[in-house]
Amino acid sequence: MSFTFTPCEISGLFEIRPKIFGDHRGYFFECYSHREFTANGIDAVFVQDNQSLSSKGTLRGLHFQKIHPQGKLVRVIEGEVFDVAVDIRKGSPTFGKYVEQILSEENKKWMWIPPGFAHGFCVLSEFVVFYYKCTDYYSPENDRSIKFNDPKININWHVDLSKAVISEKDAKAPSLELADNNFLY
Repeated sequence: MSFTFTPCEISGLFEIRPKIFGDHRGYFFECYSHREFTANGIDAVFVQDNQSLSSKGTLRGLHFQKIHPQGKLVRVIEGEVFDVAVDIRKGSPTFGKYVEQILSEENKKWMWIPPGFAHGFCVLSEFVVFYYKCTDYYSPENDRSIKFNDPKININWHVDLSKAVISEKDAKAPSLELADNNFLY
């Protein structure tokens, strides 16, 4: 086994740790194995890989696609983020609840976020290189956001939000309650 799969407290989400082989030369680890992921209940077909660079204090999210929802397998290549997945599946007993993780180049953890979740992260290090695999293509016309500071979700982002670097789209995102009619999950 090259990975340890740990189910999170919200059904469908997983923390994934690769087995790292290190010595005086450096380290090696498998980044992905379809066989192992499928054997652990993640039978996803990835069609698009994305990478972003962000500076300290940047907050991205909470994003999802209304149609063509994306499952995301996320990790940090350089730096550190506070990563969040919010359950937006109507009828789910954990609707509006979230799971948080610290993802970093040091811990090399992955987070599996299936369709039906909004995703976001905040950069804790000086910069971050964030990488993720997606189960569907980016669809700009279906791109949606939920307010990152929605008091009903109540995420502690671990940064001073008055100093956070936030896109105009994310700043204008509706609350979960107001966005609820837009969800197809």
